Amino acid sequence: MRSGYTTGACAAAGVKAALLFEAGKNWQTVTLTALDGTELTIPVKAVARTEAGICAEVVKFSGDDPDITDGVSVFTTVRHVAGGAMTFAAGEGIGTVTKPGLSVPVGEPSINPGPRELMRRAACETIGTSDGLHVTIAIPAGKQLAEKTLNPVLGVKGGISVIGTTGVLRPMSEEGFKNSLVPQIDVARAAGAEELVFVPGKIGENLAKAWGLPQKLLVQTSNFIGFMLEKAAERGVKRVLLFGHIGKLCKVAAGVFYTHNRIADARLETIAAYAAAAGLSTAGTRRVLASNATEEALTVLREAGLEQAVCTSIAERAGLRAERYLFGKMKVGVVMVTLQGRLLGMNEVAREIGEAYHWHLPEQEREHE
Repeated sequence: MRSGYTTGACAAAGVKAALLFEAGKNWQTVTLTALDGTELTIPVKAVARTEAGICAEVVKFSGDDPDITDGVSVFTTVRHVAGGAMTFAAGEGIGTVTKPGLSVPVGEPSINPGPRELMRRAACETIGTSDGLHVTIAIPAGKQLAEKTLNPVLGVKGGISVIGTTGVLRPMSEEGFKNSLVPQIDVARAAGAEELVFVPGKIGENLAKAWGLPQKLLVQTSNFIGFMLEKAAERGVKRVLLFGHIGKLCKVAAGVFYTHNRIADARLETIAAYAAAAGLSTAGTRRVLASNATEEALTVLREAGLEQAVCTSIAERAGLRAERYLFGKMKVGVVMVTLQGRLLGMNEVAREIGEAYHWHLPEQEREHE
């Protein structure tokens, strides 16, 4: 199946094309190195000089992925400003973050960290620096497309987000995608691994590596945690550590093993139930349920002095539910962390695995231990 490129890669290609145009060089096709090392070749539809700067138009190509932005035009306008780091602005159809808990601060254009880094690199490859550049991204169709996303619920107002972890958009047909994940287990088993570390995606993988967990044990599951647990058990894996953000793994504590938000989004309800059981007040429980995202709900728990107790209980329950899901064929550890990698909770199996691999437990957690 054909891969494509993300809206973030389109914007980065636009930055490079605009700077090439300014230098009088060929801009019609640009090459980028995605954040995972993949080489991308992206055609540029048009470049023009405007009052706002040099504007490049790139048409999004999603390959065989059923992406709602496939075929839309991404307009990237670049202008030089007085010094400082590269700055970003939301043009027509790009949303602005209005609630806390996302990877971009409130008030910022909803242009995620991955695309921002890709644009910086594109500028550096072209003119040697990204400093002194102001970039405005517009996707005119974004305002209508946003209605088909979770942006309104998440507090992203005015349009869609510029997303992409690496810049590469890989096909997401369910069966094909699930089957493409399984070889990770086979490769690890062939190398002699008897236990594995499951991470939902790139963010979880990077955090696990920062904790010192071996790359050779890391397996990305995407939303198919139950499916991947079953495949690991079938292949004789003795233990699996589920390592990732609480927003994904707390669903497992509720018995949810296919974690796509359109299938089952019980994050806040799960946290609220365990918080109430731990003694959180009715008013506090209502605040958890009204939170925009799990990071905001954690603030409520911290204020009540219940974060560690609640998160540890959720981690223990997630491990129990996973082992029950597998009919006891395999031991399952659970480590839940924040987006910054701070430990929230883990179960006993996870502690055993951590001791075996001498992971880098954050200092404040080490002191608590």
